[in-house]
Amino acid sequence: MSQKSLSRSIIVAIAVIALGISRLAYARDWKNADFDNRPLYDYPLPSSPDSLIGSLTEYQIVKGDTLLDVGRWYGLSGKEISDANGRIDWWAPPAGRVLLPTEHILPEGPRSGIVLNIPEMRIYYYYPSPVAARHRHGKVKATALTSGHPQVVYSFPVGLGRYDWKTPVGPWTVIAKVKNPTWVVPQDIYEEHLERDGEAQHVYPGGDPDNPLGLYKLALSIPEYGIHGTDVEWGIGMNVSHGCIRLYPEDIERLFMKTSVGTPGRFVYQPIKFGWRGDALYVEVHDDLYSVYPGLWNHALNEVKRLKLDDDVDMQKLQKAVETKSGVPTYVMNGPEPGVSTDSASAPPSPAASVAGRSTAAVASALLPTTKIAAAPADSPHNAPDFLSAPATAPADKESKDDWESLPSGGSDANTVE
Repeated sequence: MSQKSLSRSIIVAIAVIALGISRLAYARDWKNADFDNRPLYDYPLPSSPDSLIGSLTEYQIVKGDTLLDVGRWYGLSGKEISDANGRIDWWAPPAGRVLLPTEHILPEGPRSGIVLNIPEMRIYYYYPSPVAARHRHGKVKATALTSGHPQVVYSFPVGLGRYDWKTPVGPWTVIAKVKNPTWVVPQDIYEEHLERDGEAQHVYPGGDPDNPLGLYKLALSIPEYGIHGTDVEWGIGMNVSHGCIRLYPEDIERLFMKTSVGTPGRFVYQPIKFGWRGDALYVEVHDDLYSVYPGLWNHALNEVKRLKLDDDVDMQKLQKAVETKSGVPTYVMNGPEPGVSTDSASAPPSPAASVAGRSTAAVASALLPTTKIAAAPADSPHNAPDFLSAPATAPADKESKDDWESLPSGGSDANTVE
């Protein structure tokens, strides 16, 4: 090697080392244990016709952060943060303030059970939920729901089926709960894996770190479909599964514990949601994930007419919201949004956040998450922001471990897609 080439190699090596040191100096040291212990919050269920929950949040991105880590800590997907900030890069977002879309419009329809809005890639669990009465041995009756009056809402981001394995629309019921599910790979998926990877396996045992069902699964009355964990956390916010619904490992565990066999649910398809907070009207627009509508603008106009909102909506604001598809509730009435503060709170260097002014103090206080279920360790650099630590108002948690009898730990899911 010439002296010149040697010098160039040394310079490149020094630059690579310096880059690594730079990333270590700035990037936060996210660990799975942080996510295992991150807080879970509920949102007080607003009285109809109000339908907004939560409040927008600001976060300070530092060098080395990824939207996947930040999103997971705040109960979001990387896609949701990217969409809310002009489609910034998931893996290498620019340093600076970003908006965290921790405010949502509830899907249209009954506020009961588990509701998944497919275009939004987000679950809403109205808790406590009415539950279908059961015979012994966990079998679900087709009739009669026990009384349940939801007081709070839990919300989780999900990963969904690919375009060629669309997650279906329709009602369903939780028919079984499975801990450490075994996945018996359907033949068509086995052949797909074999063609793609050159190798494949027919069975993934329960607890296997490569099992795409994760450690918990809710089996549904829709044949071959379920709500379960994942072995690939970055797939949350993507349509990468064969139709099933994937959650972060910590989220599926919590949903599993809070859900009973017989809980009703629905898969809905609402890329455009309108919602009220007091006298203020908002719209939330998401990608038409499965290209159901010929054009989102036409769909938006049809929704305005169907909901009789013609006299309330500023069409220019609505058009901009449809073009942006930010997934953030956007004020669409004439004039300035009421109660919005122009102050920008300072975000500390650790993963803490501040409320971005959206409403009056009284409304903001009433709609912030209220119950901390699992707090981060006191010495964690990722402690929950103080403004999320209001007193609990939800009913006491009731774990549904008794429902595990419907399919024992390690039960085989021979006809389940992932």
